[in-house]
Amino acid sequence: MNRQLLLSMLICLFGTFPVQAIDTDRARELREKMVSEQIVARGVRDRNVLHAMRVVPRHLFVPQGEERFAYEDHAVPIGYGQTISQPYIVAYMTEVARVRSDFRVLEVGAGSGYQAAVLAQIAKDVYTIEIVAELAQQAQARLRHAGYDNVSIKHADGYYGWSEHAPFDVIVVTAAASHIPPPLIEQLKDGGRMIIPVGSPYMIQMLVLVTKDGDQVRTQNLLPVRFVPLTRG
Repeated sequence: MNRQLLLSMLICLFGTFPVQAIDTDRARELREKMVSEQIVARGVRDRNVLHAMRVVPRHLFVPQGEERFAYEDHAVPIGYGQTISQPYIVAYMTEVARVRSDFRVLEVGAGSGYQAAVLAQIAKDVYTIEIVAELAQQAQARLRHAGYDNVSIKHADGYYGWSEHAPFDVIVVTAAASHIPPPLIEQLKDGGRMIIPVGSPYMIQMLVLVTKDGDQVRTQNLLPVRFVPLTRG
């Protein structure tokens, strides 16, 4: 596909395309500030994670007109009742997941595609599921434009995972579930790690680390969070 045709498709999806909303040098400065003040200052140390947070252009993954909020210390609404998570939470979840360069990662809740881009900066392959069709289309276009060709997106109910590509070394769930979905546990590789917020919708939830060792599944509460609920089909 030629560049002009791709640009035309993106404009159809997003309206006037926001690439020029933040100058490249300015965006780089904002990312450096974001990493130093929001992420390193809170204790994230994984070099791969910090590099990913420094290079992924977060402003390309927020809605048009919201670019000025892209690097601030809070979540940003992306429409359809969904948000792009706070930068620190993205970095923290990625660090706890211990993503490596040869990993196959499943993300549940693609949203705007930002968390998938951060994961794709580190992992070999990322598979992400989004239940809102419009967001799935937009995330795919944004990821392609940003150059992340190791991400596959499916419009589906993320509760059931993506069995065709299982097992996964890491599963990252970016919406709050009332319980840990059994299909996701089944699709987690032996020795794998899952990060998932668990709790009631629109209230404080607990970010939980799930580890799998044979038939043994262990959970560890990490920190209180607030995520949008995991939407079911």
